[in-house]
Amino acid sequence: MKIDFDKVALRLLGIASVAAVTGFLAMTGSASASERIFDELRFGASASVQSGHSRENGVFPEITALFDLFGYDQAAGWQQQLLHPRVHLGTSIGTSGEATQFFTGFTWTVDFNEKLFAEAGFGGVIHTGDLDGDSDGPELGCRLLFHEYLGAGYRFTRNWNVMAQIAHSSHANLCDGPNDGMTRAGLQIGYKF
Repeated sequence: MKIDFDKVALRLLGIASVAAVTGFLAMTGSASASERIFDELRFGASASVQSGHSRENGVFPEITALFDLFGYDQAAGWQQQLLHPRVHLGTSIGTSGEATQFFTGFTWTVDFNEKLFAEAGFGGVIHTGDLDGDSDGPELGCRLLFHEYLGAGYRFTRNWNVMAQIAHSSHANLCDGPNDGMTRAGLQIGYKF
């Protein structure tokens, strides 16, 4: 049985995007001065950590919005935090002619204490990169890819944090074509509302 990767990836993107948009509309429809639209906004930059022909040139500015649709802020302890992921929606902007990514999915954040935290995210990405080797950089095979990341962070205050992150996007050999993937590492500054 052959899996139609584009359909699977599109459904993952659709589910997370619908969750984010639904949450956004629900919050804006009933927003008062004390309610917030985003749980957290992050701004940062990353660079390719791949080598050889798969390496991407330049720096990739990044913006990510996190939405608390499942009650993460009310979760007590790491077990509860794992049961209440946040939804993320963001972009990694290509420079030097490299791929721009638009990604969405679910984010699991676990606090070790008031200052230190770890994070993992999984979802999908749509990108503008090369599919079959027409230029330098990774050969990606499909327009829709899986997107996952790991991060470790430090909170300066209740609102401000910094996080080191490594993110990978590929199709896991579920569609035809090459699968070099994109792996980028960087830093993000976050503001939690």
